[in-house]
Amino acid sequence: MSESLTTAGQRTAGRPSALPNSSAGRASTSTLATVRDAAGHVTSRIRRTTLPSGLRIVTEQMAGARSASIGVWIGVGSRDETATTHGASHFLEHLLFKGTDERSALDISIALDAVGGEFNAFTAKEYTCFHARVLGEDLPLAVDVLGDMITGSLLEAHDVDAERDVILDEIAMHEDDPDDVVQNLLAELAWGSGPLGRPIAGTTDSIEAMTRAQIQRFYRKHYRPENMVLSVAGAVEHADVVKAVRRSFGRHGFLAGTAEPVGPRASRRHPRVSGREGRISRPFEQVNVVLAAEGVTRDDDRRFALGVLNTALGGGTSSRLFQEVREHRGLAYSVYSFASHYADSGLVGVAVGCLPDRLDDVLEVVRVELSRIAAHGITAEELARGKGQLVGGLVLGLEDSASRMMRLGKAELVYADVLGIDDVMARIDAVTLDDVRAVGRDVFGRPELLAIVGP
Repeated sequence: MSESLTTAGQRTAGRPSALPNSSAGRASTSTLATVRDAAGHVTSRIRRTTLPSGLRIVTEQMAGARSASIGVWIGVGSRDETATTHGASHFLEHLLFKGTDERSALDISIALDAVGGEFNAFTAKEYTCFHARVLGEDLPLAVDVLGDMITGSLLEAHDVDAERDVILDEIAMHEDDPDDVVQNLLAELAWGSGPLGRPIAGTTDSIEAMTRAQIQRFYRKHYRPENMVLSVAGAVEHADVVKAVRRSFGRHGFLAGTAEPVGPRASRRHPRVSGREGRISRPFEQVNVVLAAEGVTRDDDRRFALGVLNTALGGGTSSRLFQEVREHRGLAYSVYSFASHYADSGLVGVAVGCLPDRLDDVLEVVRVELSRIAAHGITAEELARGKGQLVGGLVLGLEDSASRMMRLGKAELVYADVLGIDDVMARIDAVTLDDVRAVGRDVFGRPELLAIVGP
C-alpha cells in the first residue's frame, strides 16, 4: 500500500472503544486516525469531538479536496416505531424540510441551490440521515441550514396534511416497483409484523391515521443531541466545524445540558428466523424472487468472511450465479446476492428477476449453487477475486467527500468507532477459505425464506 495509517484513542484489537465521557461538562476531542502517503505527507485526518450534550462530531480532512459533505445521523428508524407510529421516522424526514421560524421550505431549498449544493435525506430501519454536499467555503451555510432544520422544525398542521399525501403517493410508487414489493415481502417473512418486518415508509393505513401530535412526540423523544452524530468530510477544519455546530445547533437550547452519547444499538436475543414462503400476485411481466436465510449481525466478526462469500456468489459479472444463471443458461437478466446486517439479526440471499415459465429452473440452479457453497465453500481463485473486488470497491468508493462522510457517520453511529481503511482491508485480507466455508455452511444451512412476486 502507498499509504500508512496511525491511530490514537482507546480502540483495542479493532473492537469498538468506549464512548468519550462527556459528564464533565466540556467537549472531548481526539484524533482517531491520520493517513500519510509514501512520502510522509498527511492525506487525511479523522477527528472526533463529543459535546457536553452528547452530540458527536466526526470529521475527515481530505488533502486537496475542494468540496465538503456533511451528514446529520439520528439513531432512529422504522424499527423504533410502534404499530401506531409506523412510518413516523420517514414522515419526519419529509417534514423537517418544510420550514422553521427562520426559513420557509422555499428558503431552505434556495439556500443550497444558490451555491450549487446537493441536499437530501433518507430513512433506514435503524437510523435517519440528512446530508448535503457543497464547496468547502459554503460548509458553514450547510451546517446552519441543517442545524436550523433539525432543531427548529415547525411541523405545522397544514404541512403534515400536505406531506401525508406525498408519502401516500410514495407508498403507491413502491407498490408498483417489483423490487420493493419482494423485499418488503421478504422482511415480513423473516420478522413478521414486528418492527424489522415492517416497510420503512409505513402503510397507507398507518400514514392516514397518524396525527401531528404523534409525530411531534416522536420528534421530541428521538431527535436529541445524545442520539445524533454529525459527520463531515472533505475541505474541512475540525475546529471550525465544531464552532459552526455549536452556533447552528445551539438554537432553542438544543445543546443545553449534559448527557452521555447513546451507544450502538445493542444486540439482543430474538426468535430465530424460521423457514417460510410467501407469494404476491401482481400483473408484472417478470417474476421477482428472493431466496434467503438468516444472516449475521453487524457486530459479528464473520461479516467479513460473509462479505467475501457474497461477492464470489453473486457480487459481479464473474460471480457464480451471474455466470451460471445468466451467461451459461440464459435464465434471467438480473441476478445478484446480498447480505444485510442489523444489531440483532441479518439476512443473506439471492434475488432474481425472470420470466414466469423459467422460475422453477432458476430456483433449482440457485439452490444447487447454495448447496455447493454450504458443502464445499469457494475456490482459492474465488477467494482472491472476492477479496480484490471488496477492497477495490471500498477504496474506489471513498474518492469523494460524500462517500467518506457516509462511512464516518454510519460507523460512528452504529459502531461508536471508526475503523481505518487499512484496518478494514486487513480484516478482509485475513479471511481464509476455512472462514468462508464455515460461514457458508452455517447461513445456508438455516431455514429457507422464499419470496415471490409476479403474475
